[in-house]
Amino acid sequence: MSKSSNNKEGLLEKVAGLPTGCGVYQFLDKNESPLYIGKAKNIRGRVRSYFRKDQHLYGRLRIMIAKAVDVQVIVTDNEAEALILENNLIKERRPRYNINLRDDKTYPYICIRNEPFPRIFPTRRVVKDGSKYFGPYTDVSNMKRALGAIRSIFKIRTCSLDLSPEPILRGKYQVCLEFHIQKCAGPCIGNQSSESYEATISQIETLLKGHTGALKRVLVEAMQRASSLQQYEEAARLRNQISAVEKYAQSQKVVTTEPIDRDLFALATAREENAAVAVCFKVREGKIIGREHKIIRQIEGYDDPVLMQRYLEHYYTQSAFFPDQVFLGTSVTEPEALTTFLTGQRGKKVILHMPQRGQKAELMRMVQANAELLLGEYKLALMRRGEDRIPFAVQALQNDLRLRQLPRRIECFDISHLGGTGTVASCIVFHNGRPRKSDYRSYKIRSVPDGKPDDFLSMEEVVHRRFRRIRNEDGPWPDLVVVDGGKGQLSSAVKALKQTDIYGKFPIIGLSKRLEEVYFPEDKEAYHIAKQSASLQLIQRVRDEAHRFAINLQRKQRKSRLLHSELLNVPGVGPKTVQKLIKAFGSGQKVKKANREVLRDVVGQSLAKRIQEHFAKQINVQ
Repeated sequence: MSKSSNNKEGLLEKVAGLPTGCGVYQFLDKNESPLYIGKAKNIRGRVRSYFRKDQHLYGRLRIMIAKAVDVQVIVTDNEAEALILENNLIKERRPRYNINLRDDKTYPYICIRNEPFPRIFPTRRVVKDGSKYFGPYTDVSNMKRALGAIRSIFKIRTCSLDLSPEPILRGKYQVCLEFHIQKCAGPCIGNQSSESYEATISQIETLLKGHTGALKRVLVEAMQRASSLQQYEEAARLRNQISAVEKYAQSQKVVTTEPIDRDLFALATAREENAAVAVCFKVREGKIIGREHKIIRQIEGYDDPVLMQRYLEHYYTQSAFFPDQVFLGTSVTEPEALTTFLTGQRGKKVILHMPQRGQKAELMRMVQANAELLLGEYKLALMRRGEDRIPFAVQALQNDLRLRQLPRRIECFDISHLGGTGTVASCIVFHNGRPRKSDYRSYKIRSVPDGKPDDFLSMEEVVHRRFRRIRNEDGPWPDLVVVDGGKGQLSSAVKALKQTDIYGKFPIIGLSKRLEEVYFPEDKEAYHIAKQSASLQLIQRVRDEAHRFAINLQRKQRKSRLLHSELLNVPGVGPKTVQKLIKAFGSGQKVKKANREVLRDVVGQSLAKRIQEHFAKQINVQ
């Protein structure tokens, strides 16, 4: 019985003993790295479903189960806790086979800093220090409009002074221009109390949440109170604030006359691109105050309800605000669990709804149209980056090599060593004529003894390892394989392909370094491509990139061995000190022979003494 069969039987035995409560499960590989993280109402039932014979698993999950050697579970008290824990674990551990919910870029937030007399400013970094964050703003103009409204309505500080009580009491600061133009109330000189400033911050939070009506009512009451007390200057200031709030509210699109808070979600998918776009429109008191969207990648095998469920979980585990209602353009897989979670976070009932007719359905059609528009923009961006355009060089290469299909994905292998030591191999990938560095792979050669170079055996090993894995994972398959070398290296690569039973699935060629000749496996003579042709230049770029990557791997390996040399055995000497010594003396042998005065100038008196004593002991032992 094979080792993998034993692992699978042991995994099935463990699954049979899993708890039946709700919680989070993690499939782990042989290195204990997470492959997939999920949550379940019944952990045992959910994990067992992956192994049922009648369960149809798509490509990625089938590969994931084949790699899994262990499953770990964390039991939670309820589904809401499981949802939060799952989301946190996915963000922390980044399992390979989960849906990719990352953005193309980091969107900005409005931060209310956790400090005395809080500052308010835009940022793209979220720091968990107790500060409050509003956003993210996918439309930066909305964020700028909100910040402009805040600074025109409220008096808040813009300086970065330490406004703790001690320096204010000592009279350390003087007021700046912002105070003189009445944009700041002067808390730095004790002109405004902490309580008064916090009340202003509370009003700003109300504005940022989109509750302009509630803010206006508070300001109107304050204005009437000031007027009744004959505080006419204060009443006039509040009147101006109310006018500014009304002007800001008018810039927001009214979509309903109901003074209610809603989040509207829609999803648009492009299966051919293996991507989707999820959109959220934020409606506060009947007005749209903002829009957010995310690109979801690696959606193969996931239907729309699963994608919508994942996006909502991702969105609300990072949100600080929970609306009265959530409108969906696509159903979700676990509506009850989601409703329970949202209600628990809000403290009041949250309603999930899919409008089918009337004004609400019209509203959702608008949201869906925006999702489709953003998806179109994403596909257009891919085309502009050359993902869908076929370069002329790729077409020319197909014609010159008489290939059956376009060589859109080209893989190239190269071997590198230094006098037979530290042999490594590189596998680089070009897609549509451009490097795809995320698919690059490096290999340490195991079959060749150190000090005895054998490029042919090394090439056979790396090609065998590479395509054995691709065969097991069923792709991605190359359209063309290039071997850096002549007939000998090409024959070794062909031998490896035959061992894995995939020879003939795609064309393979060798490119000699000396005359830039192309070799095919079955031909005795080299095939020549015009020297100035775009196709030969493309193959040369591919080969040169593989060579560069292999040499870099070799250098890194030598550097790593250097840093872990015998110098690390000296007490108090770490990798940085070794690096400093090698840079100063050139080699470990020269460090051994250096006198104490010279060593002292590099690492100091104490370490210089230890290094000399360490090597002196070695000499005595020998």
